[in-house]
Amino acid sequence: MNPPYLEPFVLSTDPATRERHGRVDLYLPEADEPRPAVVFLHGGPVRPDLTPTPRDWPIFLGYGNSVAQRGFVGVTVDHRLHDVTAYATAADDVAEAVEFARRDPRVDGDRVALWFFSGGSPLISDWLREPPPWLRALGATYPLLGPWPEVEMDPRFFAYEAVAGAGELPIILTRVGTEFPALVPSQEAFVAAARKHDARLEIIDVPDGQHGFDQLDHTEQSRKAVERALDSVLATLK
Repeated sequence: MNPPYLEPFVLSTDPATRERHGRVDLYLPEADEPRPAVVFLHGGPVRPDLTPTPRDWPIFLGYGNSVAQRGFVGVTVDHRLHDVTAYATAADDVAEAVEFARRDPRVDGDRVALWFFSGGSPLISDWLREPPPWLRALGATYPLLGPWPEVEMDPRFFAYEAVAGAGELPIILTRVGTEFPALVPSQEAFVAAARKHDARLEIIDVPDGQHGFDQLDHTEQSRKAVERALDSVLATLK
């Protein structure tokens, strides 16, 4: 039996051209001009000795291929969130990867979205607090949006506080009905804060979904939720 992270992606995709550059993989569409990009940031913490690493998991291969076959550049990153104390290191990796992707001549660096997953989602905070002008959307799928329970974390990574600075930036939040209980309070706090500050928040609920539904629950509900999230993020880049 496969470990959960090696289960197949819920959507069927065709393999795109994939290039590896250090910690970053680019999924390239067939295009004659620079194309907008979506950067997918995995969850964690992930052990440093785990193989394959997240960018080679079926789920991130699937997301990268999905946006490439729709005419956008997909970007995946092996950031170093190896421990709950490593968010600052991972944040540096993410920022470096984003700038690398934006500088690629095949990427339209003025149209980029970032999409965070699970325990990697506190990394969304810097981008919420001060969104750069080229950032067109933020995605968050079954995310942790505050500190881990009973873990002391730098308030820099409390997304439910950072959302006050989001302004008009679109945020696409995907929640599952059978979420890990530890993640629910931060999600609820984030939604309440987003509404208080009139953030542009779209919520996609997957009532029967579990954490990791996009690789564990191969149902029509899951497929529709992933397609809707993809459509919503990509619409901001057109």
